[in-house]
Amino acid sequence: MPITTCIFDAYGTLFDVAAAARMAADEPGRDALAAKWQKLSYEWRLKQLQYTWLRAVAGAHTDFWTVTQNGLDYALEATGLDGDEELRERLLALYLELSAYPEVPEMLSALKNLGFNTAILSNGSPDMLAGAVESAGLGPLLDDVLSVEDVGVFKPHKSVYDMVGKRFGCTADQVLFVSSNGWDAAAAAGYGFYTTWVNRAGEPMDRLPWTPQRVLSDLTTIPQIASSNS
Repeated sequence: MPITTCIFDAYGTLFDVAAAARMAADEPGRDALAAKWQKLSYEWRLKQLQYTWLRAVAGAHTDFWTVTQNGLDYALEATGLDGDEELRERLLALYLELSAYPEVPEMLSALKNLGFNTAILSNGSPDMLAGAVESAGLGPLLDDVLSVEDVGVFKPHKSVYDMVGKRFGCTADQVLFVSSNGWDAAAAAGYGFYTTWVNRAGEPMDRLPWTPQRVLSDLTTIPQIASSNS
């Protein structure tokens, strides 16, 4: 079936998850953070993801904002930066206003001009996603922003991917699904989506039963990929 609908993960795919720590580290008086911001950003993201998986398996769902705070608290302690409440609050505030990667607006605009449905499908809570979309100015380029809060479990649970067909009335093989998380792209391929892994960091392929159909270093060619499968 031809592709009709292009679905994007949010964090790390459209929005730069390292931006909060990087921007805070550039602010005056943040010497301690400046020396450790890359490690903090890595630990924060890793724990954020790990906590979603563990909560999904354990049936202990909470909203993604809570998970994000839990991950940050772990990362601050792991880097010896815990105890600075002002820094914690600043990092969380910046996370609500993450910048989009440079190619994102033009890419989404091209998809809309070609007639594709466009949407986010994310672990993020609705308020978090609304803030990021508004801050990056992506609202007019998206038909919807779908949050796992509607089903009460994190990716890669099947019910999350089910949300796409229910919203757009399409079959799985009409969906181009794009994620920067290799495990997410792989699981979505197993679900039946045509998937693209945006492997910005050049990481190895996850050892899972499924693999994404495409691997890219950024999102620039997504409109061409969607069109070639239409």
